[in-house]
Amino acid sequence: MRIGSLVILGVVAHAVFWVLLVVGATELGLRRSAAFLVLWVIGYVGSRWFSSGGLILVAYVAVLDVVLVLLVFKGDVPLR
Repeated sequence: MRIGSLVILGVVAHAVFWVLLVVGATELGLRRSAAFLVLWVIGYVGSRWFSSGGLILVAYVAVLDVVLVLLVFKGDVPLR
């Protein structure tokens, strides 16, 4: 059961990353969008060197998500 929740977390983290990258492409510009894409590829390739690479990649993509939210929305997203 625990592994299933980690898989769901990974899918959500990746989905949010790609949605933020597409939505924020005009805000970020081509150079920053390409930089985030390169950072994602580096994380994807680099995670293969670790035995628990999938978990490391999920955490790495979650950090990229946080940075993208801060850049695209010019700060934290208000929940109210």
